[in-house]
Amino acid sequence: MRMSQRGPYAKGVRKRQEILQAALEVVAEHGFHQAFNREIAERVGLSQAGLMHYFGSREDLYMEVLRARDTHDSAAYWEPTGDFEGILQVISHNTEVPGLVQLYVEFSAEASIGRHPAHDYFVERNAWVIGVFSTAIRRAQESGEFGPHIDIEAAARTLVAAADGFQQQWLLDRDVDMAGLLKELWLALATRSHQPPDAPRAAPGTAPAE
Repeated sequence: MRMSQRGPYAKGVRKRQEILQAALEVVAEHGFHQAFNREIAERVGLSQAGLMHYFGSREDLYMEVLRARDTHDSAAYWEPTGDFEGILQVISHNTEVPGLVQLYVEFSAEASIGRHPAHDYFVERNAWVIGVFSTAIRRAQESGEFGPHIDIEAAARTLVAAADGFQQQWLLDRDVDMAGLLKELWLALATRSHQPPDAPRAAPGTAPAE
């Protein structure tokens, strides 16, 4: 009896993964608002009703799409290096999938108001991303790029907020260099981290004292 239950369960897991992959492709190709359930269902050989058998609602489906995107990007770009360069690779990759960026920006805004289905996902994700940036800062301290004078969590939150803001700006203007702007902020934080809190700061337009 146990063996007979494994087959359908495993098949369901495979089909769910197949649907997620198709949804990732459709959203990346056409954007969030143009990604119709009908096209996703057709790509995996299901009816629209059959599609919803695996995901209770459109919101549930796209929340899982965002989870799948995070899993893929983390494995492909962040985990091999575990440092800030890995984060920049994720952000550079985002320019190739504008539909997924649009989905993220819209869902994150909606999830911050009321009990959107994706609210808990974004709370979890925010904590995870802050942890990713915190790890990158600690590794930069180990290499000497960052100094000891920095509040790691505050710096990580600043970088996360900037990264999210740059994504929104990029959706409005594709000339915005998300990775480049984030790197400028990183370098500014790195420079400041080598200066004691009570160190005098140079006036704007002047060189720091030797």
